[in-house]
Amino acid sequence: MPLKIVRNDITKVKADAIVNSANKKPVCGGGTEYHIYNAAGYDDLLKAREKVGPLNVSDVAVTPAFALNAKYIIHTVGPKWNGGDSGEAVALANCYRGALNKALELGCQSIAFPLISSGVFRFPKDSALKIALNAIGEFLQSNEMDVRLVVFDRKSFEVSEELYSDIQTFVDDNYVQDKYDNLRLYAKERWGENGIVGNELEEPQRSFEKNEDVDEDDTAGECKKLCMSFASARSLEDIIAEPGQTFCDKLFSLIHEKNLDDVEVYKRANLDRKHFSKIRSNVNYKPTKKTALALAIALRLNMDETADLLARAEFALSPSNRGDLIIIYFIERQKYDIWEINSMLFKFGQPTLGA
Repeated sequence: MPLKIVRNDITKVKADAIVNSANKKPVCGGGTEYHIYNAAGYDDLLKAREKVGPLNVSDVAVTPAFALNAKYIIHTVGPKWNGGDSGEAVALANCYRGALNKALELGCQSIAFPLISSGVFRFPKDSALKIALNAIGEFLQSNEMDVRLVVFDRKSFEVSEELYSDIQTFVDDNYVQDKYDNLRLYAKERWGENGIVGNELEEPQRSFEKNEDVDEDDTAGECKKLCMSFASARSLEDIIAEPGQTFCDKLFSLIHEKNLDDVEVYKRANLDRKHFSKIRSNVNYKPTKKTALALAIALRLNMDETADLLARAEFALSPSNRGDLIIIYFIERQKYDIWEINSMLFKFGQPTLGA
């Protein structure tokens, strides 16, 4: 099953297991942990936690979830940030791995994580996010589970400032709607001062005088060839009778060409097995745009290949859609990490790909 990044209060998320970023000592700390204790039932959870006893960094322990909409609370102690040279990254990754393996052991089908150590333990959020996505992604390559990374708001969901700024610049430079909001300004930038007359927009005068460099016989010949091509074109009935490959035909043809298997593709696309089985078994399957794009990312298609696959599902990438521009940014740079792409889409307030 896939990874979803959701904006919510983790105490309101329904999952088999809720992960608590715990203290080493059996006490309730601040931040997210405090809210989990209150929502679960402070006294009941504290007594259960006291029975567990002290924990070391990266250890995991399980208690009932009490009043939470879950079966279990998995407690794990995240590392405190100490500059990055004290093994914090490895310890944080082990928190995710330990919690996921414990959930697997308990038979959980779903689990919800906060961004561990990014609050009172002051782990830099962009690093904490990258570690979380890598550890969860690694787990999902060989296991099936519905994993949710829960953040309270987008403002607290930080990503690399350099990457964020680069994408923001790319979006701003290519966002057609912004460019056309002020038509007078756009015309001025496009055609110069002479392109604006009063309140009217006017393109620069084009010359229709005879071009001395053009051979009229060649021009006539080209026109003749064009007319002949139309005359010899197939009839509309013939064209309709022989449509091109469907979305599914093209998808599975690409999977075969690239020597991939179904499991590798649907995991890269952040889809679950049931969803992909539905695609495989229905030749007339019509994907949503985000599913089609997720599969294009999974297949590591270039821009032309992506456009072709989308067209077979009757979709297109639009320069007036910010989410599409972010995806174009990653494809043009041959960056096909679905979780990195989704983290940026989430940060910019756009729908994520896959599930």
